[in-house]
Amino acid sequence: MVMTVSVIMYKRLDISNTEIAFYTSWLYLPWVIKPFWSPLVELIKTKRWWIVTMQLFIGASLAGIALTLPTTFFFKGTLAFFWLLAFSSATQDISIDGFYMLGLNENLQAFFVGIRNTFYRVAMITGQGLLVMLAGYFESSGWLEKIVGVKQIPVAWAFTFAITAVLFIVLAIYHKLFLPLPKEDIHKTANNLKEVLSGFGETIKAYFIKKEIWTIIGFLLLYRLGESQLAKLASPFLLDISEAGGLGLSTSQVGFIYGTIGVIALMIGGISGGWLASNYGFQKMLWPFVFAINLPNLVYVYLSFTQPSEYWIIASSVAVEQLGYGFGFTAYTLYMLFISAGKYKTAHFAFSTGIMALGMMIPGMASGWLQEFLGYQHFFIWVMICTIPGFIMAKLIKVEKDFGMKKE
Repeated sequence: MVMTVSVIMYKRLDISNTEIAFYTSWLYLPWVIKPFWSPLVELIKTKRWWIVTMQLFIGASLAGIALTLPTTFFFKGTLAFFWLLAFSSATQDISIDGFYMLGLNENLQAFFVGIRNTFYRVAMITGQGLLVMLAGYFESSGWLEKIVGVKQIPVAWAFTFAITAVLFIVLAIYHKLFLPLPKEDIHKTANNLKEVLSGFGETIKAYFIKKEIWTIIGFLLLYRLGESQLAKLASPFLLDISEAGGLGLSTSQVGFIYGTIGVIALMIGGISGGWLASNYGFQKMLWPFVFAINLPNLVYVYLSFTQPSEYWIIASSVAVEQLGYGFGFTAYTLYMLFISAGKYKTAHFAFSTGIMALGMMIPGMASGWLQEFLGYQHFFIWVMICTIPGFIMAKLIKVEKDFGMKKE
């Protein structure tokens, strides 16, 4: 939600692509630096406690965004609350990853990784789809502006975020009551700061002395190099008018594409990727995954050059890209699970996702400027060129032959 909805919202509030890409890319920072506080999640309380607590913080952050949107300082104010939201979400990610690994063995992790990725993306597309459709409805309704007395678009998004804030608080209460209690999720209390820092240092050392650590880091940084830039400009491209090189869709139309057809394609890709990895192993499926996450980006090259007006062509193209992403991202998650195995699996998975976020943050910051300099057509060609390092790093990584495969 932090990355996707903020981009669409700021585009509707007339913020430039350069500013959108630069400032929203900074929202990756909590995910980049989350390894530095991940030992706290490992050493204090339970994973379940962290999940529920951070969900309450997320709800509060969403409420803050809703309150600042109708103000004159909305850009700075909402960015501050988006950052708090990102920090809370990144911390919750650490606890969710640990909760997942504590409750499932290796084979079940491989089997459910596609389902897990799918519902992770479904959550993102709920923001990019259903919530955007709701905001689009409020934008076009007209009655909000009459009631509240402020501009229609800001108040439409404010109402949308207020509804989402209430939803998150309700879900936090639900999880408090009904989330499972794995026996491995033991309540922990660090006795003092020295113990925390000692555990932190040992955790970091154990990660960075892993065999072939530079190959690991290279793969985590470069596997999604093309997507890191595409993700920032896909929605602005769909929303921009044709004279600016875009497709001229409305807010509701973009939300409908991502919230219906995109979800179905993503679920098919994610679940099939997890099933194939569980049955044939990660090593055998690696190259199908690599091609799947990269080649479908070509649909944006096609769309930018043809600028079709037919809605079904645009929706089908996005569906192809989402199908490939859902399928191909399975490799990324499985590789992070593989390299994180061991004593500090939760913290090490956090290190891996932090490096992944850095690989999304840095290219994303420059993507808006590049798009405005190159135009959409040449920008999407550049995105395809940026997929090449991912292929190279996939060739270099080493994984156990039967990792992820179902064991009899």
